[in-house]
Amino acid sequence: MIFLMGSLLATPARAEEARLTDIVATSAGEHLMIYFRVTGCFTEEMIKAIENGINTTFTFFIGLYEVRDFQRDKNIAELRVTHSIVYDNLKKAYKVRLSERNSEMILVEDFHEAKNLMSKIVGVKLTGLNKLQKGNRYQVRIMAELAKIRLPLYLDYVLFFLSLWDFETDWYKINFTY
Repeated sequence: MIFLMGSLLATPARAEEARLTDIVATSAGEHLMIYFRVTGCFTEEMIKAIENGINTTFTFFIGLYEVRDFQRDKNIAELRVTHSIVYDNLKKAYKVRLSERNSEMILVEDFHEAKNLMSKIVGVKLTGLNKLQKGNRYQVRIMAELAKIRLPLYLDYVLFFLSLWDFETDWYKINFTY
C-alpha cells in the first residue's frame, strides 16, 4: 500500500499566498488516489466578484511520472480537474461544479462550504495500480491555477484590474517508490 503525505511550503510563482497543502497520494483498491487543498486563493475582491455573479474557475493539473535515471521521466498519467463557482442571486445560493464528479452542479447556500468544495481535491483516481511496477520510483506533480475571469460584453475593458486575480501555484512534487 502506498501512503504519502506532504504539507509542501514552496512559494507560488504569482500569488504570494496561494499554495497547495495537505497533499496525499495513496492506494485504494486498484487505484492511486490523490487528495490535496489549495489555500490562500480567495481574495476579498474575488469574493465580491463571485457574490456579484461572476463565474470563477479553478483548474488543477495532476501528473504521474516514472522517474528514470539518464532519461526523460516517463509520463504515466495526466489529469485536468476543474472546479467552477457562480452565485445565483435569485436562489441566494452558490452553484459549484466539480469535474471529478461528472460536472454535477452542487447548490450550496453557505459561502464557506462553497469555498471548501472549490479548494479541495478529494480522492481523485490518478491511475490504476496495474500501470505501476514494484520497486520503481514515481513522482506526482500538481499545480493549481485560477482561470482568467471572463466578464460579459466589454466589461473586461472597463474592469481591467480583474486580471490581477489570476494566480498559478508552483508545481508541487511528491516522490515515492511503489
